[in-house]
Amino acid sequence: MTGIQKTTQKNLMIFSGRAHPGLAEEVTTTLGTDLVPTDAYSFANSEIYVRFDESVRGCDAFVIQSHTAPVNEWIMEHLIMVDALKRASAKRITVVLPFYGYARQDKKHRGREPISARLMADLFKTAGADRLMAVDLHTSQIQGFFDGPVDHLMALPILSSYVRKHYGKEELAIVSPDAGRIKVAEQWSQRLGGAPLAFIHKTRDITRPNQSVANRVVGEVAGRTCILVDDMIDSGGTICQAADALMKDGANSVVIAATHPIFSGPAVERLSNSVAREVVVTNTLPLSAEARALDKITELSIAPLISQAIRAVFEDGSVTSMFDGHA
Repeated sequence: MTGIQKTTQKNLMIFSGRAHPGLAEEVTTTLGTDLVPTDAYSFANSEIYVRFDESVRGCDAFVIQSHTAPVNEWIMEHLIMVDALKRASAKRITVVLPFYGYARQDKKHRGREPISARLMADLFKTAGADRLMAVDLHTSQIQGFFDGPVDHLMALPILSSYVRKHYGKEELAIVSPDAGRIKVAEQWSQRLGGAPLAFIHKTRDITRPNQSVANRVVGEVAGRTCILVDDMIDSGGTICQAADALMKDGANSVVIAATHPIFSGPAVERLSNSVAREVVVTNTLPLSAEARALDKITELSIAPLISQAIRAVFEDGSVTSMFDGHA
């Protein structure tokens, strides 16, 4: 018999960029390991340098970076980390995206527009990524933009458990901020005892970003605690308008539940002044000190969900089973 035979062991290694290291540290703590030490800095002209301080040859690498502001800088760092791992002979590279940058640019509304969400997937594939793992993509179709496996994680179990614990004894209604997220609202309803559904009919001027008008509420919300669910809160205008519309339609109170707290510009001030009783978000993106100081905002950790998914991928288990077959 010729050749050399050797049984190798799998080696899970977690890497983090500088955008949101606190979340990555939570993930590694849950998994019972540590982040790989990394040298990362920017040159005087803002070019980014990354080098890992340990050998990564043959490892199963999971590279965590949340695309918070400044988005383009952290995306570039993420790509450079993946390239470094590929050139250092990592066996498999999984890009972990608690928040997927450019996800809202997933289709063309008008001529001569880009589909930037597809470009993002192409960039990671070119850099050397074998797999993507993301939390609550803006639209599920983004999974098809990447030529390889995509694990689409949902914050729904974490958010709905909190809502059930704190508001489960009240008469609830699940409200989607637009017709496009009714399927997500249906999943919320299933987890909250079949609570009735409603949605906000709104119009948006596609030439003016971050602006929309809530026209009317479709569904029965009078006398109920309305759980207004969305994937992200950016400038806060749309979600606050939706909360106002619900209260005008006779809702008893409004609780906002969203995965990604982007909180751009006047968002925190708008939420502070809104009629919402509570705003529940996860830590897929880092909260500012101003947002943390607001009693109305509750932050839940997404780290247990991400660590469970990482372990499932590493051990060749099922990620879909984590979400009752809906992922």
